[in-house]
Amino acid sequence: MWSYEKRLQYPIKIKNTNPRLAQIIIAQYGGPDGELGAALRYLSQRYSMPYPELKATLTDIGTEE
Repeated sequence: MWSYEKRLQYPIKIKNTNPRLAQIIIAQYGGPDGELGAALRYLSQRYSMPYPELKATLTDIGTEE
């Protein structure tokens, strides 16, 4: 059994908001050139690889992204 605590590892205090910086950060994670898009491309391409070594490599890269 485990318990879920919704708290940060290091407490922070936000003094000023910066919507422009927030938009850039969100684009890096979920945008077309972001981390999630890259990971999904690697993981979907592994199904067309003819050799198990190539599948394993794409799986590792996609998981790391």
